[in-house]
Amino acid sequence: MTDRIHSEHDHGVALLTVDAPKSRNALTLDLSAELAAAVARAEADEDVHAVIVTGAPPAFCAGADLSALGDADATGLRSVYAGFLAVAGCSLPTIAAVGGAAVGAGLNLALAADVRLAGPRAKFIARFLELGLHPGGGMTWMTQRLLGPQQAAAMTLFGEVLDAEAAVRAGLALRVVEGEHDALITAARALAEPAVAAPREVLVSTKRTMRLTSDLAEHPAAVDAELAPQLESLAAPAFAERLAAMKARITRR
Repeated sequence: MTDRIHSEHDHGVALLTVDAPKSRNALTLDLSAELAAAVARAEADEDVHAVIVTGAPPAFCAGADLSALGDADATGLRSVYAGFLAVAGCSLPTIAAVGGAAVGAGLNLALAADVRLAGPRAKFIARFLELGLHPGGGMTWMTQRLLGPQQAAAMTLFGEVLDAEAAVRAGLALRVVEGEHDALITAARALAEPAVAAPREVLVSTKRTMRLTSDLAEHPAAVDAELAPQLESLAAPAFAERLAAMKARITRR
């Protein structure tokens, strides 16, 4: 069976599945490049409003292919990172549906998404130091930003493994979805439905603004940052149409 990224666009969602069963979905250079290309295609498809990234059961992603790591220079390492960095930089909302172990670069792939849903067998494992390897791909930044310095240190320096329930308690996962992999994907699609229903241009601008305001220290700066894109959305036909529809519904009550 050929390792590949399955890419499926339907009902406003791009479902991207890392499918490399013999290696528990480890990211080779080819798979990483293919994942980056799949993200780019999702962004270019005007019918896609959200991206779900997952791994073929039973794993999510076992990390980077070790042979690729062992032979890598700086350029090679950036090629290893390309797939999860494409998810991190995606202009559309992203969900990681983590049904199994997310290890090393696989943890980075999960961290790169906006939201993570965990299946009951999900595990989040850094494992860099266990291999005598310094973390890469921005892992130390992503974990500290998402989890805070203490939990990030526990995972990165002390090798603490988070199962699905612990990940929710730590704020790494939004919730645990019981059942098999299909139930996890169904839950991810349900989570994406409001994004699919929203005007795409407003969705993209809102995600862009959230990235900007997350680094601001003062509320007034956030007000200023949101002002121009909100004015732009007020002038768009989609707002006028939806406002009229809402008024009509209220009038009929």
